[in-house]
Amino acid sequence: MTLRKILHYPNPKLRHTAKSVDNVDKEIQRLISDMFETMYEDNGIGLAATQIGIDLRIFVVDVHEKNKNPIAFINPVIIEQAGEQKYPEGCLSLPGIFAEIKRAENIKIEALNKEGKNFTLEANGILAVAIQHEFDHLDGKLFIDHLSSLKKQLIKRKLKKLRKQNL
Repeated sequence: MTLRKILHYPNPKLRHTAKSVDNVDKEIQRLISDMFETMYEDNGIGLAATQIGIDLRIFVVDVHEKNKNPIAFINPVIIEQAGEQKYPEGCLSLPGIFAEIKRAENIKIEALNKEGKNFTLEANGILAVAIQHEFDHLDGKLFIDHLSSLKKQLIKRKLKKLRKQNL
């Protein structure tokens, strides 16, 4: 397994729309293993392939302790959404930034797993939030896109300040 470099906002690759995976082969399985390792290394609960510069419709989540419940999603489709919840979100591509985002409370998603087998999952709570957050990445959206213009401007200023501090 290999640690991958996570792209940080405002990298334009984060705005790419990912392409479907045609074949789940050893290369895709290795990519998924790398994604889990990278996510765990940065203490994340989700990571999309687009966040490491790979334009494929793949993301991984594990909202429990490391390796407790890792789930890979290949070519995911959210087929049902219901209810509403607000949850404070962060993102490995926007380190140090958190905001409360409104998302569906319950979702149903279909995807392929790491072995290329079709599965359906119903999720709520933090798992539903993480799935929707990562799903957005596949369409070039970031959690800050769900915020008002004013809140986005405040976050952009904070990011500039954080970048200056890290230089």
